[in-house]
Amino acid sequence: MNTSKIRSDCEFNIEIKKSGGLTITVNSKVSAMYGESIIKQIKEMCEFFEIKNAHILLEDYGALPFVIAARFEYAVKKLNPEVQKEYLFPSIKENLSKTKMNRLRRSRLYLPGNQPKFFINAGLHKPDCIILDLEDSVAPSEKDAAKLLVRNALRSVNFYGSERMVRINQLPTGIDDLKYIVPHNVQVILIPKCELEEQVKEVEDEVKRLKKSFGIKNDIYLMPIIESALGVINAYKIASASKLNCALTIGLEDYTADIGTQRTEEGKESLFARSMIVNAAKAAGIQAIDTVYSDVSNMEGLRENVLEAKSLGFEGKGCIHPRQIQVVHEAFAPTEKEIEKAKQIVKAFNEAEKQGLGVVSLGSKMIDLPVVKRALKVMELVNRLNG
Repeated sequence: MNTSKIRSDCEFNIEIKKSGGLTITVNSKVSAMYGESIIKQIKEMCEFFEIKNAHILLEDYGALPFVIAARFEYAVKKLNPEVQKEYLFPSIKENLSKTKMNRLRRSRLYLPGNQPKFFINAGLHKPDCIILDLEDSVAPSEKDAAKLLVRNALRSVNFYGSERMVRINQLPTGIDDLKYIVPHNVQVILIPKCELEEQVKEVEDEVKRLKKSFGIKNDIYLMPIIESALGVINAYKIASASKLNCALTIGLEDYTADIGTQRTEEGKESLFARSMIVNAAKAAGIQAIDTVYSDVSNMEGLRENVLEAKSLGFEGKGCIHPRQIQVVHEAFAPTEKEIEKAKQIVKAFNEAEKQGLGVVSLGSKMIDLPVVKRALKVMELVNRLNG
């Protein structure tokens, strides 16, 4: 196995024995500094899982305690699938924070749920949201381990104010994922390959059940992902299926495959679907979030893609690399020209209101109320970005 690219992770080999007590071997470059604390943690986990006789080998590549705990628990449960206990650290105070239905979601950074090396510093890049992914970016053989890693990350990793999202697996498998995230500080759950309103309701019901069971008070929102022709046709039903829905988004790789074409830079093949997502989301009173831009080296292409998404009515976009975040934020922000024009319109609107006039004018031009409404939204966004 090539270990040169493994960072912030570890591997356990546990051999249960009938006698002889515990033999713990730790191979780590940081043994001189952290060896004693690592062994102490392993002993505590052995006591928790009632392991009294075993040979334990840890190959450590700089894993933090929450990763060591997840990998150890996974190894224990592979040895004995009947083990139900969960080894949990207390949640850090930063991860007890609440979110809002209408908070900014311009950027959503995807992180594979089985690769903790990406978790640690993700929040430092300041995405509006971080998605810990349990679905497509995780190989089937890694999914059980990913659930434990994501669970522990939701409790232990400081994401520096980014909204904590998890993309569960496609239903019905994804329903089982919920018990690993709902009790552990998730704020938004992404429902992949959503085609029917019943799927949203199924997730909603299980989220409510788990919240009640674990005494969770904070709001947990849903974001269905449309990825098929059927999903596009049912977009409004899906968007309006639950009061927990905060946004609707689209995945174009699966969608274009479903309609029998390929995704292109120009994007004509997906214009109908993207427009449907925007209209469905707006009709349901929730946010419309665009798909990812897959060429992480093409910043100008990304900027143009975001500007197009903005012109269609989208309010955010998925990111697959931290370098995309700043470009996405800049492109979604109002331009100086848009801000100045909005200021003038809002000023004229306020003056007309003070004078009791039913008509708003700017210079010699009459301003329709929809234009005023759009200007007010621009200024609201400016205030949110500056606040």
